[in-house]
Order: sequence, then structure tokens, then C-alpha cells
Amino acid sequence: MQPTGGDLGAFLLGVTPERRRTDAQELIELMREVSGRDPVLWGTIIGFGACHYVYPTGTEGDMPVLAFSPRKTATTIYLDDTGAYPDELARLGPHTTGRGCLYLKKLDAVDLDVLRAILTRCLARTEAGGAEGVRITVTG
Repeated sequence: MQPTGGDLGAFLLGVTPERRRTDAQELIELMREVSGRDPVLWGTIIGFGACHYVYPTGTEGDMPVLAFSPRKTATTIYLDDTGAYPDELARLGPHTTGRGCLYLKKLDAVDLDVLRAILTRCLARTEAGGAEGVRITVTG
């Protein structure tokens, strides 16, 4: 995965439904605040910063340090491992998860302070070198 250099404003104008677009604009500000980095498009993913990862299997690649994507059915927030945040997720509000994805249908239905805490911890874990067995080097 690489930054595509697309026009973020134009991308946001095409996001539907309207709720996803509004949520995306709010998440951009939240992730900018937490990461201290500006948003960049990585295809249909809005990323903040960049890092290089290497798994024990030798698989490697690049990804944003923090990222989300405003999908039609839900906003997907990419985390290092949702299993690392059980207490926070219990207090977050309505959501579903995958191993590394947090899905939100309505940003205004969740506790933004809890979401900020999750993002802050995820950023710290990534900047510290990644989850167990994964080696991460922040590059931007």
C-alpha cells in the first residue's frame, strides 16, 4: 500500500451517504489532533503518517500510522489489534470489530473521548515498534 496523492477534498465530496462524509470530516480532525500529521489518501483510505512493517513470516509493506475509510455501510477505523483495547471498546458505544478493524455506523453515537484514547494508544504502540512479533518502523 502506498499513498496515492489523490485530492482529499474531491474524495470526500464523493463519499456517501452524507453521514459518512460528515463523520469523515470529524475523524480527520480527531486523527490529525492525535497523530500530529496531516491526512493523505492511500487509495480509498485516509491515512496519517506512514510506517513500514515486517511480519515474522517475512511479509512486509507500508501503511499509514493511523487510518480510516468512510465505507458505505460503516466507517472503518484501522487499528493494530482490536483485542488490545477490551476495556475501551466496552465503553465506546455501538460498534463492531474485526481483528484490526473497528466499524462505526454513527460517529455521534460513540464516546469520542474513548475513541481518542484508543487512537492514542494505537499510535503509541505503533511508534514503539508494533505488536508482538511484528516489527514496525515509522517513516513519516
